[in-house]
Amino acid sequence: MAGRRRRGPGAVRHDPTVDAWFESYSNPQKPLVQAVRDLVLAADDRVTETIKWQAPTFVYAGNIASFYPKATKHVSLMFHQGAALPDPTGLLEGSGDTSRVAKFLDLDDLSAKTDALQDIVRAWVRSRDEAGVGRRTR
Repeated sequence: MAGRRRRGPGAVRHDPTVDAWFESYSNPQKPLVQAVRDLVLAADDRVTETIKWQAPTFVYAGNIASFYPKATKHVSLMFHQGAALPDPTGLLEGSGDTSRVAKFLDLDDLSAKTDALQDIVRAWVRSRDEAGVGRRTR
């Protein structure tokens, strides 16, 4: 599809700093956090990752989303400007003026929500491109 630059299977590029963070990350949800990480990065090859606020954070012309690393019952991914993003499936939770949270209970839940998650990431990228600020930032 035009405008979408997706990575193929196995082509997700991890940042070494984030890899090092995961090496010391002790949480029962670690495999699920890593699966969410790969899906976010696979949504568009211009999306990168770094560590901000002591957590993996996804960026493209600004901060897209950060994990809540202390959650142990599910994976929480906070979209910094989630209230401004289209969410036709209702993936994002919250009612504030700015941020929204996506929650994933297990791999089956993530599988069911994969398209919605990647669509929200792509909507962020598209909005930044349309605003003329689309570039990699850290």
